[in-house]
Amino acid sequence: MNSGSRETPSTLDQAASVFVGLRPRLFGVAYRMLGCSLEAEDIVQEVWLRWQTTDRTAVMDPPGFLITATTRMAINVLRSARRRRETYLGPGVPEPVDTGADPQIGAERGEALELGVLLLLAKLSPTERAAYVLREAFDYGYPGIATILELSEVNARQLVSRARRHLAFGRCDPVGRSEHRHLLEAFLTAAQTGNLPVLEELLASGARSCPVGGGAVRTARNPLAGRTRAATFPMALARRCRPGAVLVSHGATRVALLSITPSARGIDELLWVLNPAEPAGIPVAP
Repeated sequence: MNSGSRETPSTLDQAASVFVGLRPRLFGVAYRMLGCSLEAEDIVQEVWLRWQTTDRTAVMDPPGFLITATTRMAINVLRSARRRRETYLGPGVPEPVDTGADPQIGAERGEALELGVLLLLAKLSPTERAAYVLREAFDYGYPGIATILELSEVNARQLVSRARRHLAFGRCDPVGRSEHRHLLEAFLTAAQTGNLPVLEELLASGARSCPVGGGAVRTARNPLAGRTRAATFPMALARRCRPGAVLVSHGATRVALLSITPSARGIDELLWVLNPAEPAGIPVAP
C-alpha cells in the first residue's frame, strides 16, 4: 500500500485470498516459461511481496495485475539467464515437475509440461515463449497478451504464430500418449537387456541421441545421429546403470533422466540429462 493508506487485517486477508486463488496459475505461467520449479517459486514469492506493497485500491483487475507481474518477471529472468549461459555451449535443461501434487499446474494443457515441449520452448525468445504460454497453455486472448507484453495486438499474434512454427518444426508427426509410453518402455527394456537390433528398430532412420550435462557434466558437443550411433550411447549406459521409467539410476543414485521424442516413424530423438543435480528432485514416472 502507499504511505497515505492504512493497511488493516481485513485488507491483507482479502489480498491474500486473491493471491492464493491465482497462485497455481501464477506458478504455471512462471514454470512453463522458465522450466525450473525453484525459479518459478521465487518469482511467485516476489509477486506476492509486490502485491502486498501495491496500492491495491488503484488496481482495477487484480488477476491481470498478478499475471502481468509474473510474466514480466519471468521474461527478465530469461533474459538474464541467456546472458549467463553465453559461455555454455550446450542446451539449457528444463526441470520437470510432478503435477500430481497440484493438478491445477497442468490442468490447462498437460502436454506443455512434457520435457520435450519444455525443451522446444527453451529455444524461443523470452517474449515468444511468454506469448505462446499465455495463448496455448492458458487460453489468453490476443488483446490480453498484448497488454501484458506491452505490444500491439498484431505483434502479439505474430509472436504466437512464430512460436507455433518453431514448435511445429521440432515436433514431426506426434503420436498419442499410449504409443509414446509403449515406445519408451520398449526402448528401456532393450537398453537394459543389451538388445541392439531392437534398439535400432525402435529408432527412426534419422534419430539423434543428445546427452546433455547442463554445464556441470562433460558430454559430447554434437548429438549422435543415425540409428546405430544413437543406439550406442544407451547401450553403454545400460551396462553400468539400471533404467527406470524415465530415470536411470546406479544403485540409489539417480544419474540421468531420459526423454524421447516419438513419431509415427519411431523414436526421433533421445535426450539424456546427465547432470545429477538436475534430476535429483524428479519423481519416477508411474
